[in-house]
Amino acid sequence: QVQLVESGGGLVQAGGSLRLSCAASGRTFSSYAMGWFRQAPGKKREFVAAISWSGGVTYYGDSVKGRFTISRDNAKNTVDLQMNSLKPEDTAVYYCAAKYGRRLPTTESDVDNWGQGTQVTVSS
Repeated sequence: QVQLVESGGGLVQAGGSLRLSCAASGRTFSSYAMGWFRQAPGKKREFVAAISWSGGVTYYGDSVKGRFTISRDNAKNTVDLQMNSLKPEDTAVYYCAAKYGRRLPTTESDVDNWGQGTQVTVSS
């Protein structure tokens, strides 16, 4: 089990950037593949990005490919999401997600642990 705490959300204008960070507790962080999901009001939770335990493999949802970058630092137990060229449709609560093992968390059912979420609002 890992506990996840997100930070870095906020209000930004369209075209701007934000960097989200997720801090994980526990000494087995490097045993987890990590990911980010988001949920806009009235919509289902959506996969955003995932990264392997080593950081060597990353995968992105089509709507963010080329604009968002996921990274991790196993020494600091953190996973970050750099979001560039933000659009109003990126507005959502963003959740950090952890999955024990090698498989990337790309669906809600993959996820073993969730963070509490952080709000990102992009104004037009």
